Amino acid sequence: MENRLLQILVCPICKGGLRHDRERQELICTADKLAFPIRDGVPVMLEGEARALEPETAR
Repeated sequence: MENRLLQILVCPICKGGLRHDRERQELICTADKLAFPIRDGVPVMLEGEARALEPETAR
């Protein structure tokens, strides 16, 4: 994932910033406690594709 792309991407729900979890290949929204997958280098920014985070993962 390119840093430039990460700087402009926001959560599609709250429009807040995202954190890149390189290990899981996900973009994390701590406000909504959701993780959006990155598939083949492309972020899937659909609410229906996001997974809910465990409370300790959302930090």
